Amino acid sequence: MACTTATGCQSTCYKNEEDDHQPTPTPLTSSTKSPQPNPIPNGNHHGLCLKCKANHPISSASSGSGDDVRFCGDCFRSNLYGKFRLAVTSNAMISPTDKVLVAFSGGTSSRVALQFVHELQYKAQLNFEASRDRSLPVFGVGVAFIDESVACSVPSYEVIEGIEDIRQIVSSLAPPTKELLVFPIESLFSSTSTDGKDQLNRLLDGVTDATGKEDLLIHLRMLSLQKIAAENGYNRLVLGSCTSRIASHVLSATVKGKGYSLPADIQYVDARWNVPVVLPLRDCLSEELNMLCDLDGLKTIELIKSPCAGINSLVSSFVKLLQEENPSRQSTIVRTAGKLTPFDFNRIPEIIDTNVPLATRRRQKRYNLKPNESISTESFCPICNSPLSKSEVLSSTSVEDSHKDSHLFRVECCSSCQFQILPKDPISVDNFYMLLPQPLVSKAKHSKSDNLSILREQIEDCLLSDSEDET
Repeated sequence: MACTTATGCQSTCYKNEEDDHQPTPTPLTSSTKSPQPNPIPNGNHHGLCLKCKANHPISSASSGSGDDVRFCGDCFRSNLYGKFRLAVTSNAMISPTDKVLVAFSGGTSSRVALQFVHELQYKAQLNFEASRDRSLPVFGVGVAFIDESVACSVPSYEVIEGIEDIRQIVSSLAPPTKELLVFPIESLFSSTSTDGKDQLNRLLDGVTDATGKEDLLIHLRMLSLQKIAAENGYNRLVLGSCTSRIASHVLSATVKGKGYSLPADIQYVDARWNVPVVLPLRDCLSEELNMLCDLDGLKTIELIKSPCAGINSLVSSFVKLLQEENPSRQSTIVRTAGKLTPFDFNRIPEIIDTNVPLATRRRQKRYNLKPNESISTESFCPICNSPLSKSEVLSSTSVEDSHKDSHLFRVECCSSCQFQILPKDPISVDNFYMLLPQPLVSKAKHSKSDNLSILREQIEDCLLSDSEDET
């Protein structure tokens, strides 16, 4: 039977074609025995595609593993796009009135994310043109590229060539036209290029831990994407995070002691940010995305290379080794971590809009927050924006307001950022605090009052009212 689950199914059943070829079971009698199944070479119906049963698979059993052995090129692509579309529709990630910003780094994951979002928009455009009243709008798509060459010491000519290649990739997509936004990461610090570069380099030089420096750059990248999205009117941010990357994050976050906040990072939707973040490729492996880029000739760009030192790179190498030994290891890690209870902000708030189709509104009503529900009652780390545990909130609210702003900022951070990113010396913390971009500083100043309000809400039933206190 076809899968009828409403949530993201972990299998690859998207059509009923396989059901039509299931053998009819023979009833057992005294004169008949249970039939023995005939052996199928390579599990592929005598070397043919498992889905269409007409074409040969992409790879042979001796030279490949996974879907490339089971499916031909067309069915492989259809199956991968089915995973993407199921994630989008099941979690109501994109509605017709949305304006979606795709974070593009040039790698295979972001390239496939851009291609699939483009195809989704293109089909919506065809439906719009074919409709008589044309009352249903087509969601907008933009592309954002964060230029981190200053922090990674990439030659300027390579950056210019890479950005030009990205422009060609975006412009080569069929209409509707997509806006490309290039944002130098140093612009987060200052509108002046020279001042921003100097401040960014001094900030990164103040972090001695290799993992902490990489994590800080990741957080600054997300702040840059949020800034671009908010300033240009986008209300969705699409990341190309796939199963392989999420599996690595699960293990690295566990090693860093961020188990409490882990469920927030691995869900399909993350609405703790001003512009909600969605992960439509959550169920796709990096090997599948690489193969699709090779099959379809999708151009990729490796402008910024990942650092080889630190916990993140070690964990990625370890997970890759596990995948080579057993192709299902990465999916198993993500499924296991997915059993953790998500936070309230791991759903997109429901938007009541009569322009949205009835089916979409029903899906939103089932999977998303209702308008009267709170997005989150959590407190967040001012650096990485991870939700803080109750013990971390209590320790931060117990600090006197008479301390320096830098000291208050330190206690507001999660234990992982305190250990790996923030300096140990109080004077160095002061210098580090002065170099932070303004969005982080502003968030830290407001977080203490927010934490006190949240703490008061949690113990409100135990507090005496003014009238009870007077008696």
